[in-house]
Amino acid sequence: MAHRPRRGAVALLGGLLLALTAAPFPATAAAPAAAPPADGSAMVMVLDSSGSMAGDDGSGSTRIAAARKAVGTVADALPAGYPVGLRVYGADKPKGCDDTRLAQPVAPLDRAGLKRAVAGVRPKGDTPIGLSLRKAAEDLPAPAGGATGKRTILLISDGEDNCQAPPPCKVAAQLAASGVDLRIDAIGFQVAGKARTQLECLAKAGNGRYYDAPDAASLARQLQRAGQLSVDGYRFKGRRIHGAAAGGGAPSMGPGQYLDSIGPNEERYYAVGLDAVSTADFSATVVPQPGATVGLLDTLRTRIAYGTDGTCESDTGMFGQTEGATPLTSSVSRVPSQSGYGSCDKAGRYWLVVERRAAKGSDATRWPMELTFHVEHPLKKGVTPAQSEPEYGAGGKAATLPTTAPRDTTGGTGFNDARALRPGVWRDKVLPAQTLWYKVRVGWGQQLRYDVEFANEPTVKGHSATTSYGGTQVYTPFRTPVGSGTGVFDPHVPYDGRLTSLSMGTVPVAWTNRYEAHPDVLPVHDRGDFYIAVTLGAKASEIAQHPRIGVVLRVAVLGKEKSGPEAGAATSTSAIAAGESGPSPDGAQGGSGGWSTGRVVALAVGGVGVLLLAGLVLAYVRARRKPAAQGNADPMRGGSW
Repeated sequence: MAHRPRRGAVALLGGLLLALTAAPFPATAAAPAAAPPADGSAMVMVLDSSGSMAGDDGSGSTRIAAARKAVGTVADALPAGYPVGLRVYGADKPKGCDDTRLAQPVAPLDRAGLKRAVAGVRPKGDTPIGLSLRKAAEDLPAPAGGATGKRTILLISDGEDNCQAPPPCKVAAQLAASGVDLRIDAIGFQVAGKARTQLECLAKAGNGRYYDAPDAASLARQLQRAGQLSVDGYRFKGRRIHGAAAGGGAPSMGPGQYLDSIGPNEERYYAVGLDAVSTADFSATVVPQPGATVGLLDTLRTRIAYGTDGTCESDTGMFGQTEGATPLTSSVSRVPSQSGYGSCDKAGRYWLVVERRAAKGSDATRWPMELTFHVEHPLKKGVTPAQSEPEYGAGGKAATLPTTAPRDTTGGTGFNDARALRPGVWRDKVLPAQTLWYKVRVGWGQQLRYDVEFANEPTVKGHSATTSYGGTQVYTPFRTPVGSGTGVFDPHVPYDGRLTSLSMGTVPVAWTNRYEAHPDVLPVHDRGDFYIAVTLGAKASEIAQHPRIGVVLRVAVLGKEKSGPEAGAATSTSAIAAGESGPSPDGAQGGSGGWSTGRVVALAVGGVGVLLLAGLVLAYVRARRKPAAQGNADPMRGGSW
């Protein structure tokens, strides 16, 4: 039976849309030290140093002076050890379309060296953007050993390319097509007309995003956003595998976690052997570049196939919006029927099939893909499972949530490094186009319930001309999204710079839920780490004047934990009720970044019109700081704190 895309109604919580005054977020806060990334991630900034950068920036200073200050701001904010370099063009001679050089090689971050390099730049010549992009790609180190990281070219320019060749937009498209890990972002500093059109074109063709900077303050803000988004890319985990175009040549896949890639309008086959009694869970997570161009109905579909043309289960996840890409997952499970006579109950050879569909004009690059395959063995003979629990009950919207002072936390980049949270109140900061990830331990008989509050942007007065969105989704230990198709919870809400919030939760965990029909109930059948994803739409960069927006999570784990899945199980005194990690009774890895699997889809929704349309297309909804006690009585006062 095919699972259809979930539908979530848009809920704008008017009572919470209060414009609160606040102190601004300090944009230059230095990030903690970190080792160089092992996945080959790196960034090179390409700075326009042509003659026009000597012009007035509108504040009595020069554009190049504003650029120097902005680069210094980014250098202070990036984590120590992250590989960063600087290339400049137009800095060495009055005329010349070959005037581009690497001013600071790509190497573990040297803040002082980067600042010295940009301080020595004097604007002089032409604007060879196309050639500089090509050279910048060569500056970035190639990932070693098949690693899946993120390589970023970050262009800052105040004008269009005045050299005839090579064309910047064409170069960007060629570079983006050369690998799954390259992204080109562009920041237009006081640009308009043809110059802005060209920068927008190369950013789109380069699998990245265009940021507009009409003044020096916005240049620093947009540069910091783009740089931090590159650093905080999804952390992949898994063994390399190469799916086949058809079942006959499919590679064998055992329980575990794998890495592959998939192109637009492509299918990938993976062969698996299943027994007759165990539940098998599969998931496929694609990770486009944040904010990359996607169509409203672009989809990722998974199905379990057998025989020549049989299908056990299928599931489709779609973006359902055009604001920009976020991680997207589709997953399926083969649950043997209680009778044992279902068409997919037999032991034998099956295939996981993953299919990506993309509309014309959508991102045409290959996307890195993370696959999981998990086997759940049946209960021991003679054990009678407890009744299923298909109702939200006390975990509905009216549930009482914590109101204590918030503690600071830092969300992870994905499932593999999701930040562990205990029940309580937590606050973080999110970039436009970013998804933050957390996990909460939930035991047998318990259910997760939480609220997400997106802070107001203090500089927005009244209504913003732009509407983005805030979103959240909760996932089971096997990465299955739950809560978005019930009519109880809405996974997204419009965000226009004013305080807004939304709620999410699960039904209680029960082993027998796997036999329920509702797609938001049957996956909630094992205890372990439940994941929370929080997303801010890409268009929020056009609203907020702070680099990041504050978010508060009010997290509750409701109900008393039972000692096991069996009927009559006693109340447990284990650490799970306190939010601590521990293995499942059967030894399963409850989603702690190992090889648990499931279904994960997030719907990114941007703009009121798209929000309304998304509700009609039954779309799936998709989608730092160390913990320290804080005494802020109003955790949502101010966009970022």
